[in-house]
Amino acid sequence: MTTTVPAATPSPTSSGTAAPAAATSRTRTGRLGQGELRRRVAVHLATHPGTAFTPGEIARALGRSAGAVGNALETLAARGHAEQVNTKPRRFRATATTTSATVSPSPTKATPHASSSPQATPSTTATPHTSASSPSKESLATGTTHNPAPVPRPNGQTYHPRQLADLPDVTALRRLRDASIPALLYGPPGTGKTSLVEAAFPDLITVAGDGDTAVADFIGEYTQTPGGGYEFVYGPLVTAMTVGRCLFIDDATLISPKVLAVVYPAMDGRRQITVKTHKGETISAADGFYVIAGHNPGVHGAVLTEALASRFAVQIKVSTDYDLARRLKIDSKAVRVARNLAHRQNSGEIGWAPQLRELIAFQKVASVLGTDAAIANLLGIAPEEDRDVVAEVISSIYGRTIAPLALGHQL
Repeated sequence: MTTTVPAATPSPTSSGTAAPAAATSRTRTGRLGQGELRRRVAVHLATHPGTAFTPGEIARALGRSAGAVGNALETLAARGHAEQVNTKPRRFRATATTTSATVSPSPTKATPHASSSPQATPSTTATPHTSASSPSKESLATGTTHNPAPVPRPNGQTYHPRQLADLPDVTALRRLRDASIPALLYGPPGTGKTSLVEAAFPDLITVAGDGDTAVADFIGEYTQTPGGGYEFVYGPLVTAMTVGRCLFIDDATLISPKVLAVVYPAMDGRRQITVKTHKGETISAADGFYVIAGHNPGVHGAVLTEALASRFAVQIKVSTDYDLARRLKIDSKAVRVARNLAHRQNSGEIGWAPQLRELIAFQKVASVLGTDAAIANLLGIAPEEDRDVVAEVISSIYGRTIAPLALGHQL
């Protein structure tokens, strides 16, 4: 049920933050429709232009979970509808486009994934492959593309392909590589983005992105030799280009845009880069060179810029396959807990839900310490601001009260 935006909002103080209104409450007021919490957060920001708020301050004003509000703020910031002005604590304020995010979402269809610029609106699904080698209706009917064999990963584990544009996802990514169409996989951490890329491309070279990733981590740098001299050691980007391998930029949106810019010339029609720190050397991409990236929209600090989004013609949402979790014989009640929490996360009630990674960990913990310990651990890894809802869902499904995993009395 969709309700109106609460009238009581905190008033700005002289320090630029907001003082909570006395009449507000942390009590949640029911589930919201898809995108409704994000709209309410945008309304709050637009109502107080120039004032920076923490997720907790807005959460108290709206009577929602701080985790869910934080997730909404991150999404608004990634789309240019909010600006993060501080990290500790996180504070956000309105931008010139915030009012465009205050329009109520359509009740009949999901709000499209869009950037603040119409020209840079990315596609959220892969374009179907329409060549003569596309699967026929007969092959789809017999299940030859829907039930492919598991694919081995470098660590020895297997990946179970999922459907993407009427193809197994592994096959679809390989076709995109053949066509030199860069792809961006986005979704919550733990949904299998890295597993998919590893299964699709055995020749993978990975750059794990974070806020400290530098140009040298892509290009290379001079390193001292045992004899006391220096030699230039090429980085993963140069290596992938020269031998025609696949480069996976994991957590790409945590990397500074200035650093990522070094990859762009290799991805476009030029397919070349200049290594300024090594004699101005020009590196050309060999056949087979391909760039694919991963993006976790809900992670703090992850920002999908227009420049980055425009480099990836195909953007694929990756969510947890709960049917796969059942096929992996993960406790059915744990899967029900995850499904329930994912639904509440999508509606904006909370900001966290267990993904496939957490469910696999649940099964491993259960096999070692028992199911009760695994349930308690699942509650313990939930963010504190969402823990009351997680506890409520676990209790309703397992039929008993659960506390986070903790040490007991001395034996």
